[in-house]
Amino acid sequence: MNQELQDIIHASNFQIYEGDYIYAKVKKLPSLDGHFMVTKDKDEITVVTTAESLKSLELEERNKDTYSLIALNVSIPFYSVGFLAAVSDAIAAAGMNILIVSTYSKDYIMVKSDCLEKAKKVLLNIGFIQK
Repeated sequence: MNQELQDIIHASNFQIYEGDYIYAKVKKLPSLDGHFMVTKDKDEITVVTTAESLKSLELEERNKDTYSLIALNVSIPFYSVGFLAAVSDAIAAAGMNILIVSTYSKDYIMVKSDCLEKAKKVLLNIGFIQK
């Protein structure tokens, strides 16, 4: 990892959101309230939501795993070349898979719920600060 990217990571932080999150494919676009993410493309509608909010959806199917949600608050959004690659490489080197969602102001990673502590250690080891 180059020095510029290391500096960006050291100036960034992460925050762990409470709860277990589930990826679901739904039949119709739900209300946005109570869900972490709702996306629609030409093929499907995907909702990432908590276990508690799952019952409000018209499910087609859901992923069998539950995930923990971690917000990455990057110090220089949009212009941090290699930022997500560095995070995903470090997580992968520790034997974990991640799902990534980017919004306008944050990047989010999701790890299987039973990997949360391990993922937290990886982020701290590469230089993030926990918020």
